Formats: sequence, C-alpha cells, structure tokens
Amino acid sequence: MSRFFFLARRFVAGESLEAAVEVVRTLNGAGLDVTLNMLGEGTREREKAEDAVRQYLVMLDLIRDGALKANISVKLTHLGLDIDEDYCVSNLYRILEAAKEKDVFIRLDMEGSPHTQQTLDIFYDLYDSYKNTGVVIQAMLLRSPHDIFVLNKIGARVRLCKGSYREPSDLALQRMPNIRGAFLSMAEQLLQDGHFPAFATHDDYLIEGVARYAERLEVPKDGFEFQMLYGLRPGYQREMRRQGYRMRIYVPFGTEWMPYFYRRLRERRENVWFVLRNLVRR
Repeated sequence: MSRFFFLARRFVAGESLEAAVEVVRTLNGAGLDVTLNMLGEGTREREKAEDAVRQYLVMLDLIRDGALKANISVKLTHLGLDIDEDYCVSNLYRILEAAKEKDVFIRLDMEGSPHTQQTLDIFYDLYDSYKNTGVVIQAMLLRSPHDIFVLNKIGARVRLCKGSYREPSDLALQRMPNIRGAFLSMAEQLLQDGHFPAFATHDDYLIEGVARYAERLEVPKDGFEFQMLYGLRPGYQREMRRQGYRMRIYVPFGTEWMPYFYRRLRERRENVWFVLRNLVRR
C-alpha cells in the first residue's frame, strides 16, 4: 500500500480489487448497491490499457461468482481512447462481451468535453448489441438537453450528474444556480421519458427536487436511483435506503488515486468546498 494512501482512505475503497470487493460486501449488507470503478484515465500506454481490461474482466468474474450487487463504470480514456479510437473500442468490446455473458451492467463514464461526442458516438454504435450498457450526462454542458432527448428516445439508461470538469462558457453553464436548474429540468425529462435513470448528487436541493418530481409524476421509489460517492455522508446514504429509495454507491479503487483527486480538486473550486462540507456531514 502506498505510504500516503491514508489521505484517500475515506474516499477510495483500497488500492487492490480484493480490498474493493470487501467494501462492496459491506455496502451490500446495508442494502446499498455499488458501482465499481478502477481509477485511471488519460492512458497513453497500451500496456496500461490492456492491464485495465484484464482487471475489469477479473472484476466481472468476482461480481458474478460472489453474487455481488454491483455494476461497473469505465472511462474510455483508461482503455486507450487517447491512443487510438479503434484500439479503445476493441478493448471495450472485450469487457462488454464478458459483461453480457455474466449479465453485469456497464456504464460509460463521461469525461471532459473534448471526449463527449466521441464517447456518445461509441455508445450509440454499441448500444443495439449491448443493451446492458448506459452512459453519463453532465448537466452543466449546454448540449446536454439534446443528448438527454436522444438517449431517452432509444431507451438508454442515463446517469445524470452536475459535471466536475472545468469547461469554457461557450460550452457549459458556469454559475451553480444555473447548473442546478438545468439538472432538475433534465431530471424531470428522465423521470418522464427515461429508462431507470440515475441521479448522481450529494446536493440536498437536487435530491429533494428529484424526489418531488418523482412523486408528482407517480414514478415509484424503485423506478430510479440516487447515486453517491463512497465515503461521503454514509449515514445519509443508509437513511435514504431506509426510506425506500434505491441508493447506489460509486466505489473507486486502485493505485492511481492521487492524480484522480488532484485533478478533481484542481478542475473546479467548488469541488474543494464540496469535500470539506461533506466530511462533517452524516
């Protein structure tokens, strides 16, 4: 274990897959579902991308053999998108074939705007063959309402988040009240026309807004899910589950935790305050 891993222990399940599996079992025992994510992005070396594929294939075996209530989230740049798109897609298909055989859901994570269209194009190309896949949409991007419309039309499963990357004003909303408004507008569309949408947020205002929309639209509590990060407000996560909501915890693991958190804190000032606020909340 890295000597400084204690800095990330609250938010990262461990540096090994085995450590992450133990966390998954604990969360499952509390009635919480899990999304597993192996940390890593922006890979420029084929050896690292291929190692990531091998790890994901092992992960799929552990989920099936251990009867874990977990799915998997994958960043395409971890699989080599910045090396070569065809190479990345070939790696992705290896994972999707195994996941299809084992009946495990795979979510394509969304990265910064330079990769948004690429990620969606790859998703649209594979979706007919791999219905056990979904994608992430960032509410802050100006293009996202149209993307939600298209994804709802094809019946895709969408995870909606605010978005954590620093983006220019010609591509994304900059003020938090506007981002929240966009999030709730798209949440309403997903609850009306979507297919088992997921709402990834720790923002009480958004959680309460989604819950109100669901009640008004007569969407049952098990017809969608909230998603939160591992280590942030665990008591609240369990309380939401006790209230009957589906709650899924995003559980990252791996040795690349330092660049993961450094980028997140560097990209948006709000991320620093987000972590500090939630450290003292249940």
